[in-house]
Amino acid sequence: MILRFRGPDGTYRITVNPTDTFYSLVPKLQNVLPVKVDPASITVSNQPANGDVRYLKDLKYITIQQVGLSHGDILFVGYKEQSTLSNGGGKGSSPPSSSQLLSSSNRLNGAPIPLGDLPIVPPPQTSTSQIIKNPWEVVKQSPLDDKLDQQDGKITRPKDQKMCRHGPRGMCDYCMPLEPFAPEYLAEKKIKHLSFHSYLRKINSATNKPELKSSYMPPLSEPVYCVKRDCPSGHPPWPEGICTKCQPSAITLQPQPFRMVDHVEFASPTIIDSLLNFWRRSGSQRIGFLYGWLDEYTEVPLGVKAVVEAIFEPPQIGEPDGVTLQQWENEKEVDEVAHSCGMQKLGVIFTDLTDAGKGDGSVICKRHIDSYFLSSLEVAFAAGLQAQNPKPTKWSDTGLFGSNFVTCVVSGDEDGRITISAFQASNSAVEMIKADIVEPSADPSVMLVRGEEDDDGSPSKSRYIPEVFYRRINEYGVSVQENAKPSFPVEYLLVTLTHGFPSDPNPKFRVTGPGFPVENRQAVGESQEVKTVAKQLSANGGSSGLLQQDDGILALSDFHLLCFLHGLGILSKDEEALLCRVATSHDLGDGFQLLQTSGWATLLAILQESGERPPKRPSSSSVPSPSPRKVDSDDHSRSLAKRVKRISLK
Repeated sequence: MILRFRGPDGTYRITVNPTDTFYSLVPKLQNVLPVKVDPASITVSNQPANGDVRYLKDLKYITIQQVGLSHGDILFVGYKEQSTLSNGGGKGSSPPSSSQLLSSSNRLNGAPIPLGDLPIVPPPQTSTSQIIKNPWEVVKQSPLDDKLDQQDGKITRPKDQKMCRHGPRGMCDYCMPLEPFAPEYLAEKKIKHLSFHSYLRKINSATNKPELKSSYMPPLSEPVYCVKRDCPSGHPPWPEGICTKCQPSAITLQPQPFRMVDHVEFASPTIIDSLLNFWRRSGSQRIGFLYGWLDEYTEVPLGVKAVVEAIFEPPQIGEPDGVTLQQWENEKEVDEVAHSCGMQKLGVIFTDLTDAGKGDGSVICKRHIDSYFLSSLEVAFAAGLQAQNPKPTKWSDTGLFGSNFVTCVVSGDEDGRITISAFQASNSAVEMIKADIVEPSADPSVMLVRGEEDDDGSPSKSRYIPEVFYRRINEYGVSVQENAKPSFPVEYLLVTLTHGFPSDPNPKFRVTGPGFPVENRQAVGESQEVKTVAKQLSANGGSSGLLQQDDGILALSDFHLLCFLHGLGILSKDEEALLCRVATSHDLGDGFQLLQTSGWATLLAILQESGERPPKRPSSSSVPSPSPRKVDSDDHSRSLAKRVKRISLK
């Protein structure tokens, strides 16, 4: 009888006898399979994927009729090719020719390609993480997400005096609570995007219905726009092979209906003013990373806001029309200091300001509805940072979904005033950047779709470009689908956020006066040195003031000072944690405890050697006198005589 064997290189028919063993089929398969196939790696299975896979070498005593195979049945065969380098060549063996390097499995657009032209290192894994079984059991999300998960998010409504006909304890359709994703409430409050947790409730109610008593499924799934690895079809990985199971589907862009963060709140106006001082003094642009914490935002149902407490400016070269970032070597150290202060990295902020030349402080308006709000280069930059800072959530099948990383721009508005705009790149933008599908354009208002060719014109072996479309409203008011190649508007990759300042500011860092110099500002004559630490402590009461007045505590309440002291490496981890607690909580008891540590005493000694003379460290037994002692002329004469006696010629 005839059995059919289907493998990665095709289907083969072999004549066998029912009494033949499976191991006896190895020589027959070697005659039809590629030459470089390893006989010991040949496997058979009853299914193309997720079947019962067995090695032929393990089926030496199993006959064909024992498994119930009949004439014309099909089996799925798998194998591995022998490695010439691993086997080595014997004496006198000649190197393989170019014709021997050709394999029937190495094909691109139907034509075989030499192994030498293949990339030595496979393309990086740009897709999202692998699917996790029961992510709600293993994924640890933020305490804020756990808090919002426990809330129902219902929007309460008062009793309608006109339409409600029931008593005070009754309820009807006109006064019953609304869901957090109710479109009528969002339209009334002019909320453009759903909050993340409102969007989660909306899709979860459609995905998991308790009345059906079906198994739970995570409602969130990140888009995947790159070729999947380990395709179950059994063909070689991309670029050697591809099928409908592993290639990405066509992409249809549309505005994202939700946002991961709803509001950006700056704890104090001095945070932005410090960033603007560099532009005022140099005329060059500036970029900084936002540090703070996430909190509940009550203005939006189940909303989240990013509270910015400090801006750290990494090494950079400022120019009038942009910024060039340099290597940020102490990024992890700054993150550690922020973590000790109860903060995390929230986003990035940069300036785009040009003086209008009127002498009144006005600036030129560059970003408006007729130009752009965020350029394609800035969108790609924001998407890359969001990809580096994913959001863990137990509601996603991969344990990750989106990012809380925000992007803020300080630019001029239509009235010539300096204003702040907050954005996020959509999840589709992040995945398209990771899959290398789009690239920035010289026109800041459009994004380019990359071609399938490399820069030298040859077909790309590591990038697969699917079809990309976007929907728009044409001149007749009809929603039409357009091909995104070669370019499409950048607004399809943006999500706008609101921003503002608190009405009653209560920042963590409350340093008075000019504060400690900001890092990496040598271009405007500012530098962080040891003597500037002593100068700031002396100007604000110093170490002795930590026990007697709040100004001494506030002298340490500076994020830039904390990062500089961490870089000195004088204080231990426990002492640094205590220092950060003093800087953020402003507690006099913690300040007194800090003064008694050995690391702080070492720091004061170093500051004294630097040339500045900070106030002396007080003794634990010293008690401040209620009133200053009156010094008479005799005491002054005796003290002067003692000093003269020390300078004796003997």
